[in-house]
Amino acid sequence: MFTLVFPGQGSQQPGMGRFLSENFKIAQETFEEGSEALKQDMKKLCFEGSEADLALTENTQPALLLVSTATQRVLRSEFGIKVQSAAGHSIGEYAALVAADVIRFDQAMQAVRTRGQAMQSAVPVGQGGMVAVLGLEPDQVETLCQWTVKNSGFGPLSAANFNSPGQIVISGSMKAVNWLKDNFKPEAIWAEAPKRAKLIPLQVSAPFHCEMMKPAEDTMRLVLTAMEFKTAAFPIVQNFHAKFETEGANLRENLIRQVSAPVRWTQSMETLKTSGHSQVIECGAGKVIQGLLKKIDGEFFKVMTTTSMEDLKTIEDFLKATSH
Repeated sequence: MFTLVFPGQGSQQPGMGRFLSENFKIAQETFEEGSEALKQDMKKLCFEGSEADLALTENTQPALLLVSTATQRVLRSEFGIKVQSAAGHSIGEYAALVAADVIRFDQAMQAVRTRGQAMQSAVPVGQGGMVAVLGLEPDQVETLCQWTVKNSGFGPLSAANFNSPGQIVISGSMKAVNWLKDNFKPEAIWAEAPKRAKLIPLQVSAPFHCEMMKPAEDTMRLVLTAMEFKTAAFPIVQNFHAKFETEGANLRENLIRQVSAPVRWTQSMETLKTSGHSQVIECGAGKVIQGLLKKIDGEFFKVMTTTSMEDLKTIEDFLKATSH
């Protein structure tokens, strides 16, 4: 039994999903279904689109959902993968809900296109930013954000992604972000300053997962309230509170609130660990989640990726070796 995990923004890359479409009929059909849902040639976007095309949030989100869905459909129909739980990083949570038959794929594609547009338009370009903070504990990051807002007079600024131990992303006002970059002095904040604290500004088009995303959250409340959410076929660990959910109404509410709340990825993976769910397949583009899980607990989690036919062969060999 496997846990399927679905990647978020930042995992997209030109050519993603092409090998699936070329080798598996169900993947080809999924690309057609996704294109039909948006009345856009998604094959062209995923296979031939430039990095810049794919980096546009309104393109990134449906493209990732499409490739993730094609991947899990191939794994389950062609390889007979059995699923015990799932989780998705930010936009990846939509793919988890599609996999668990909570929401329809075509409606999810339309919803994430709207989500991308709403998140992009919530904050004028240049007014919000995000920074990866390395080497600090969650409570230290909270202190850092409060210190910045208090001393700069600019806000908001808050934790947006708890990606792995020692890697937390903060998000908010670009003025606050720029002030912090210019004035970051660990010894001014902590008596015993962390020696390895480091800031890495991120190239993003908006300040995701913070209170500046409230207008986008309001839009998604309208969109998702109009959609049917069924009981999940297997439990999903949700970003909003890092707990398992199966009930449709709860899954919907947490998905809505996720837009302006932090992604509790480290905590979500700890929930999987506590439940003994160690066999993980990263479904979709890239290997970002595999890297995060190595940092969270590389001993416990056995993560397989799905970015090539070689990856799928590894999964197939593993299934043969363990089916006795």
